Amino acid sequence: MTFLKRRRPVKGTEEHPRQQEDEQPKDKSRSGPTAIKHAALVVGGFLGLFLGLITSVYVTTLHENDLWFSSIQEVEREISFRTECGLYYSYYKQMLQAPTIIQGLKELMYDNRTESRRTINLLKRMNIYQEVFLSILYRILSLQNYLEPVYFYVYTVFGLQALYVISLYMTSWLLSGTWISGALAALWYILNRPDTTRVEFTIPLRENWSLPFFALQIMAITYYLRPQLKPFQQRLSLTLIVASTFLFCITWQFNQFILLIQAVALFSLDCLNMVPASKVRSLYLVQVVSLLLVWILQFNNTMLLGSLVLSFILAALVVQHFQKNLKCGTFAIRVAKLMLHLIVVLSLTILTNNIIKRILGLESDEHIFKFLKAKFGFGATRDFDAKLYLCEEAFGLLPHDTFQRLLHTLILPLYLLVLVVTLIVAVIVAIGNLGNCSTPFQNLPVKEEKVIVMRPDVAYNLMHNVLFGLLALSTMRMKYLWTSHVCMVSSAAICSHHFWSLNLKAIRLYSPQWVRAVRFAVPILICIYLYHEFWPKVMAELSDLREFYDPDTVELMNWINMNTSRDAVFAGSMQLLAGIKLCTGRTITNHPHYEDKKLRDRTKQIYQIYSKRPPDEVYRILRLYGTNYIVVEDSICYERRHSRGCRLRDLLDIANGHVMDGSGENDPDLKTSPYPRFCDEIKSTAPPYSTYFSRVFKNKTFHVYRLKKKKEMH
Repeated sequence: MTFLKRRRPVKGTEEHPRQQEDEQPKDKSRSGPTAIKHAALVVGGFLGLFLGLITSVYVTTLHENDLWFSSIQEVEREISFRTECGLYYSYYKQMLQAPTIIQGLKELMYDNRTESRRTINLLKRMNIYQEVFLSILYRILSLQNYLEPVYFYVYTVFGLQALYVISLYMTSWLLSGTWISGALAALWYILNRPDTTRVEFTIPLRENWSLPFFALQIMAITYYLRPQLKPFQQRLSLTLIVASTFLFCITWQFNQFILLIQAVALFSLDCLNMVPASKVRSLYLVQVVSLLLVWILQFNNTMLLGSLVLSFILAALVVQHFQKNLKCGTFAIRVAKLMLHLIVVLSLTILTNNIIKRILGLESDEHIFKFLKAKFGFGATRDFDAKLYLCEEAFGLLPHDTFQRLLHTLILPLYLLVLVVTLIVAVIVAIGNLGNCSTPFQNLPVKEEKVIVMRPDVAYNLMHNVLFGLLALSTMRMKYLWTSHVCMVSSAAICSHHFWSLNLKAIRLYSPQWVRAVRFAVPILICIYLYHEFWPKVMAELSDLREFYDPDTVELMNWINMNTSRDAVFAGSMQLLAGIKLCTGRTITNHPHYEDKKLRDRTKQIYQIYSKRPPDEVYRILRLYGTNYIVVEDSICYERRHSRGCRLRDLLDIANGHVMDGSGENDPDLKTSPYPRFCDEIKSTAPPYSTYFSRVFKNKTFHVYRLKKKKEMH
């Protein structure tokens, strides 16, 4: 991470590329330094590759040790893919079971088993092209005799972790100028694993596919924003940015929100003249092209066209085109222009987005905005979908134990030091840019007076880190976008020559010898500490052998396979139904992929089995979706994991206008329901419940009831 000093431009003289302040004079004999440089590149390259592979092997071993994955039954392996993970993996399994690739694609495009009595295009609705690609590759390579399908899938996801770590390694190396920082970044990523990734226990989750490509994109952007790149280098890096951004977008449904934050970071840096405007426009174009390509591949998915990021980029480019001389004038005039620019861009973004959504009739993401509105205190809500997110720990604030773990690996105090120093420099540079009409990226004439400037690639990573840090602090699930970048930024800074130059000058201890000593001594001391503190723990973790154990769910899946028809329709919690679809292939009424308005309404209706509604109403709702069986879970009916007001039954009671169970306050307009709770009362098998439902399976966790046909009710 380098802060460059640049001479203030003056007309009438010629500027030539200047050596950095601490750079040694060039020697006539370049063979020695060149050989050392090449050797360092080779060693650093091999070390990065090695650390990436080590990470992949490490998480693979942890997954095997935790579940004994190689020895458990196939149904147990599939059950281990919990909630939406099981749903995504089921499409990989479905493609492999299809007679041909074409038939498998047709089944995905005209699917009527994921949502009963509704035919949907799964390639349009969900980001499952990775499952399609892997299934086709598995067939083409004819791996059936060498590797089980589940292992091909699992090893591919774990292999992407190697790409993730290598990308972090290279980005840190680019920023600091030494591969030592890349090694430290990789080491921190591995040792902070609980906060940097959850890949070993949520393998098919979309973020585990997309985040490695996002890290690759950040690496390519970092290289693209480096000063004085040759045209070929710019084209090459831009090509890599396009490819990685597209792969990131095609593999995760939340791509538009992540790209929005990235676009805001670029917009902010452009306004402050810290990144070349031409490169910002190029990166805007990359985002637009990537989203439009995904839009085409997802059969005109309107959610992408109605995304905020497209509206924001359009507004930013339009306003920038018409608002001339934005970057000229005195400091006060520049600030006033900048404030006006922000107001106009934000207003046009909101207006454009609302118009697009009205034209397209788009409601797919309204639950996200309801959730954000309630989360940040813009009014209380009784909306079932919004409260479903609000009550989940993953969507709450970043917990304190995260900071304790980061403190234990020394990354937190060093990161805070890096953040404070770089923010101070960034503020100085921004103020200087606002008071100067000229651009610091042109090769203008100079005079002897020096001013501090910040390299564009450093400025981008700083802004990126700050914005994603705010996102992580507000929403715990998004911390994985931030913590890995923290590892990279921190390691790059403490291995940077100019970072330590600034700090040592501030305390009046600067000398080239001190800088060199501190620059290498600090990372070495950190590595020694980490080895001493964590090596025994890593070895203990690798030797801790466990086994998957969920007999109740295994019993349920086996019973469904043996005692129900292939066309039977099951209703229940969306998490369990994803597993039922994967393990049994039965049709389900709802599922955890929540980005559809009709599905959210359907899920709320199906969940009435946990509310205080009469049996005839619940029966009518279930039959509306063609349900043959319902699965009632004691863990939901008698839930204790959440506090009062956040239990699923409480959310349903509030949405239905009923008083919640247990002691505590209720809103004055809520009324006591005249009916008992359905999931509890149905177990009595007494009229009127026995009129509509008959119990066909029971164990300690699950109760399965068959819906009687009309002729059986008499």
